[in-house]
Amino acid sequence: MLSSRRGGTPTSGGGDDEEDPASTAASSSAEEPKTHPPATLTARLASYTRSLVSLSTSSTSFSSHCLTISLFIAFLFSLLGLSVLLRYSSPVACIPPYDPLARSVHFSRRLEGLASDFGSLGVPWCRSKQGRTVEWAPTDLIKALEEFVLIYETRPIKNNMYGMGFDHSFGLWFMARWLKPDLMVESGAFKGHSTWVLRQARPDAKIISLSPRHPEKYLKKGPAYVDPNCTYFTGKNFVDFGSVNWGKVLRQHGVKDLSKVLVFFDDHQNELKRLKQALKAGFKHLIFEDNYDTGTGDHYSLRQICDQSYIRGGGHSCFRDGDEARIRLKREKFWDKALDIDELCGKGEAWWGVRGYMRDDFNHSNKAISYAEHFQNSRFVESILNVYWELPPVAGPSLTHQTRYDPARASDPIVEDGRYALFQRLGLGKLDSSVFNGYTQMVYVEISR
Repeated sequence: MLSSRRGGTPTSGGGDDEEDPASTAASSSAEEPKTHPPATLTARLASYTRSLVSLSTSSTSFSSHCLTISLFIAFLFSLLGLSVLLRYSSPVACIPPYDPLARSVHFSRRLEGLASDFGSLGVPWCRSKQGRTVEWAPTDLIKALEEFVLIYETRPIKNNMYGMGFDHSFGLWFMARWLKPDLMVESGAFKGHSTWVLRQARPDAKIISLSPRHPEKYLKKGPAYVDPNCTYFTGKNFVDFGSVNWGKVLRQHGVKDLSKVLVFFDDHQNELKRLKQALKAGFKHLIFEDNYDTGTGDHYSLRQICDQSYIRGGGHSCFRDGDEARIRLKREKFWDKALDIDELCGKGEAWWGVRGYMRDDFNHSNKAISYAEHFQNSRFVESILNVYWELPPVAGPSLTHQTRYDPARASDPIVEDGRYALFQRLGLGKLDSSVFNGYTQMVYVEISR
């Protein structure tokens, strides 16, 4: 179903003018050929006026009739002006492709198509073993948003370029607070924003941070966050997540129950690889920050793995004249991460992963895989998956003015388009629109053998 977001040609009201009975009566004595064009409204008015003048000349109150004629003509021309105004008042949708403000104004006038627009190109959702889902509900998310806005405004790193924006910061904080882990492990710290978010969610929990560079190194150039109660494996002491002796490290931190550990990945590594490493170590609760959509990103993601034809909302067609190609061509003009068919499909019509490739390590590794291998990867993920849940966008694009992700490939937002009062009540309207431009389908999974 095509959304009003793609714009459309406004329709003009009205057809041919109806026949004026007075004009018909005045010209009934003259036979008109059938091919003669219909009389214009001006001609009809003139004819009717002449008939009134003719009647008025035989009257003793000529001035009174003139006043009546003048008022009648003024009334008719008022009706004519009103009809023209109504006919041509429908706005033409000329929307600059990358102007969020202009597009949001357009959206606010055409809200009827926005709700159905989300997910209209499919949202592939990894299938779990028992069909379980998360315990929290949309109402829990809305309630927590109002609390988190106040916390987010105190963040030490105001401009977290290349790091998490508001959507994922909220998602990480919400899930960490809900799951209540005793230990939180993060792979990829950058300037320390995610460490700060985890600390706000669990003030007394232990944190282990793995990152090639210590966040304190960024303090020389600007704001960063270093947690005094965090164990850092960084710099010369850096160890990759897959190489850590987790048995030893967990004993040192007094952790015996692995179900009380939350692992957060923001390291741009192949998520299938990380999933297997976490499973081997015995971890159960995982969050992947950059769960890139098919055809995008610098690493193979769970979203890409589960984008399969047998899964609802999954699979793609590389047919250039097909419906998907036509829809994508239009959407690509509006959303930064929207892809047309030529960008989605590679050699031999390979659309899985990124044009048939499995990316890893910030795209430093780029391995071609067959569809058969891609299919088997999804079957493996399903065999260990207890829960799969993608964080929805915080709010619709007419509210946030975001231009990055394509709503047609995302779940319905927490605050839907059109709910401006709620958006303002939660405090979201106070935030700069740039903080909403980093949504990449953050995902929480629970796994077991």
